[in-house]
Amino acid sequence: MQDVGASTASGRMIDGWISAARRIDSPNADDRPDSERISLIVVHSISLPPGKFGSDDIVRLFTNTLDPHAHPYFLPISKMRVSAHFLVRRSGELLQFVSCLQRAWHAGVSAYKGRDRCNDFSIGIELEGCDDLPFEHAQYEQLVDLIGELRAAFPIEAVVGHSQISPVRKTDPGPCFDWHRLEIFDSLLV
Repeated sequence: MQDVGASTASGRMIDGWISAARRIDSPNADDRPDSERISLIVVHSISLPPGKFGSDDIVRLFTNTLDPHAHPYFLPISKMRVSAHFLVRRSGELLQFVSCLQRAWHAGVSAYKGRDRCNDFSIGIELEGCDDLPFEHAQYEQLVDLIGELRAAFPIEAVVGHSQISPVRKTDPGPCFDWHRLEIFDSLLV
């Protein structure tokens, strides 16, 4: 089990919750297997409806309160039970839905270096965005800070995109994501 009161580079993590993040609990999480260490960060992107930013629809999806009739895209996804540990909004605001000590349901069917079930050993970070538009400077700044904090608390070995662990199913964070903005973590990038 990981240290539940780990200090981070710029703050404090208590029971897997980063104090700098706005906490919104998601029911879409469970316990990690006892033998698993947190060693992977998975970067995702999401927008709801697709290509639209600024609403609370992502929060509603992660908290199982998405109105299936609010938009035609929502009906088929409204019953999905998904979450991520973090969401970085376009403004750079940081939200946390699941304690880092728990398994968030973000990666789905996935594999990294021959290991299946990446949710067991990863932390999922969603960026509000899509494949077709660049991400905001504030998002990269927040992402760099967050990765730094997570590295201070856990033995992170790699930072990957969702597309790298689920290449047949996923494309995010997409071609507009600038991996060079994470060059400070060059040794972790796959």
